[in-house]
Amino acid sequence: MQDFAPSVAASGSGTELLDSAVAHLMHETGASVVMLYLLPKNDTTLRLALLAGVPAPLAFPWTRVPLSAPIPVADAVRLGCLIWLGSQEELARRYPRPALVLPYQFALAAAPLHTGTAQKGGLVLMWPGSHPPQLRSDERAAVLRGCNGIGTLLRQSASNGYPIVAGSQPRVLPPPEPPEPDPVEAAAVMEFVQRLPGGSCALALDGTVTYLNDAAAALLGAQADEVHGTLPWVSLPWLHDPSVEDHYRAAVISRQKTSFTVLRPPDQWLSFQLFPNATGISVRIMPTSEPGPVDAPAPSLPPSGAVPSRATALYHLMHLAATLTEAVGTQDVIELAGDQLMPAFRVQTLVVMTSADGRLRVEGRRGSRPTLMDRFDGAPLSSATPAAHVLTTGIPDFFPTFADLERAYPRAGLRNVVGACAFLPLIVSGHPVGSLILAYDRPQPFDPEERALLTSIAGLLAQALDRARLYDTKNRLAHSLQAHLLPQTLPSITGLDVAARYLPSTRGMGVGGDFYDLIRLDDTTAAATIGDVQGHNENAAALMGQVRTAVHASAGAPPDEVLARTNRLLTDLDPGLFTSCLYVHLDLAGHSACLATAGHPGPLLRQPDGQTEVLDLPPGLLLGIDPASRYPTAQVPLPPGATLAMYTDGLVEAPGVDFDDATADLAEHFALALDQDMDSVADTLVRYARRYTPGNDDIALLLINALRQDG
Repeated sequence: MQDFAPSVAASGSGTELLDSAVAHLMHETGASVVMLYLLPKNDTTLRLALLAGVPAPLAFPWTRVPLSAPIPVADAVRLGCLIWLGSQEELARRYPRPALVLPYQFALAAAPLHTGTAQKGGLVLMWPGSHPPQLRSDERAAVLRGCNGIGTLLRQSASNGYPIVAGSQPRVLPPPEPPEPDPVEAAAVMEFVQRLPGGSCALALDGTVTYLNDAAAALLGAQADEVHGTLPWVSLPWLHDPSVEDHYRAAVISRQKTSFTVLRPPDQWLSFQLFPNATGISVRIMPTSEPGPVDAPAPSLPPSGAVPSRATALYHLMHLAATLTEAVGTQDVIELAGDQLMPAFRVQTLVVMTSADGRLRVEGRRGSRPTLMDRFDGAPLSSATPAAHVLTTGIPDFFPTFADLERAYPRAGLRNVVGACAFLPLIVSGHPVGSLILAYDRPQPFDPEERALLTSIAGLLAQALDRARLYDTKNRLAHSLQAHLLPQTLPSITGLDVAARYLPSTRGMGVGGDFYDLIRLDDTTAAATIGDVQGHNENAAALMGQVRTAVHASAGAPPDEVLARTNRLLTDLDPGLFTSCLYVHLDLAGHSACLATAGHPGPLLRQPDGQTEVLDLPPGLLLGIDPASRYPTAQVPLPPGATLAMYTDGLVEAPGVDFDDATADLAEHFALALDQDMDSVADTLVRYARRYTPGNDDIALLLINALRQDG
């Protein structure tokens, strides 16, 4: 573990302006941990900007959180609401990934940060495991006040021309200073400690020893100055056991007493009791007669080195494994691996290389020197490079210093820009398919334990990449199918300015039944349609093509007849899937529109002055249910300068969000984009959708602007 020195890492990003607000929030709510995330403009990944209550390494797995991730803070920001998890059981039920990595008792709240209607980030607050399962009303009010106050600071800083942004590393607030005792009190405290049976020890929140009395030193079998300032599971090899550090981690996060028993070789059993608070951990060490299993061997003494302890390694491995199960594409895997591996193992550069047509190919890169291996991109697999050697042989290569790398590959032409390198094979079903390159800015010993750990990680990454490449292949085929079923371009129609967008679901095959179309009828009339076939697979896409063709063939008839004919066709086909559809007949000369809907959301109509409403259309049954269904029409004025926004429900549907509220919010965004051109408006609404909705549904959007006379 590291100390709280990284609090200066974000200096210059402005996060220091939030220090007092976060400290006040902790005091008002009684929370023991606060994590403040910021959302960069036009980005979909939250960045951890400020951390209080725990050391930075405990938060490494969550320094970057995609809004699509099944993580409480991502849901809070995306859905715009406070999320409360009152127990470990509730966390495990709703969010299994973080529960797997943090199997400790604590309560958690996540809330969005916003300035007006713009989401700026999110807050995570954690309370000790002793907190009741319910969030009290005064605590909820304090959380919301804190969010509002921080949102005000963010808005003021941005308006002053100095927006607060997340630094390259999160800023870590130091723990509160303990009260300074007077000399008489200090002497009395020391006498009190010395009279206690057993040994007394104090740890900082980062786990380093800050105090050790003589009795504790004797029980540990070490000199006090040898242990002071160190992590005990590093300086005392017999404590180098995952369970020891796990108990420390449990004490820091849950803020509850924890205890464990360890054998100090050869035969001395010691009991450790940990008492945590906001400033550190008090430890009582007592000899115990509890022998444990009589045949338990004394633990081996592993070598010390730069590799993380076994508990830390397991912590990161579990989080990496859980995270990679949710990766859906090659770049997704590389991004997630970089987020987990680089801070945990102090790696400066990560590169993934694969092979294509007998040559090396850089698949992805992260870090301070992303172009490190670019000169070998396209090199033959027979080339004298470590990446090619690892890929063809499946044998990892470790180079503790640059000199070692240069001796092994003198003609590779690698510059002296790294202190150490590891080249790890990515093996799937016994066959190497690529290589993972990790570069460090200083020499790295790569002891046997670290080599085994990194090789295991490469194995996890290889399996995830293999799944991701299969997904990428299917996704390309799906997108090709979708592209051929949707109009390649929209027709140019005098008097109209139009824009359209289609976004596939971020889950599954990326193909579905959403469709749109714009049809020229004659010099003064046109038709527009949008719809959504039930499902997200190739069957839905195929039916979508049939529906679009049927609507196109009937276009020009009154809207009710177009939908009735299409409905009869679908019921005859009996595909087992239902379809929503909105059809609009545009009278350009009369500046009006006639609309009919088959179970589809009503469009938004923005008037030339910016006034925006959701059109309340007479309901019509979904297509494909009843062949005798009728579809009543509605006539609305469409004056020059007015704009219709037709969309599928993926634009506004999100778990836990009222559909009408989300539609009203969309209308507000639409109204605020009055002065933008149609393409910019479309992009604005799509950004709204992907920021506030989970991306589990397709999105189709069609904008139609009736041009002004001078337009």
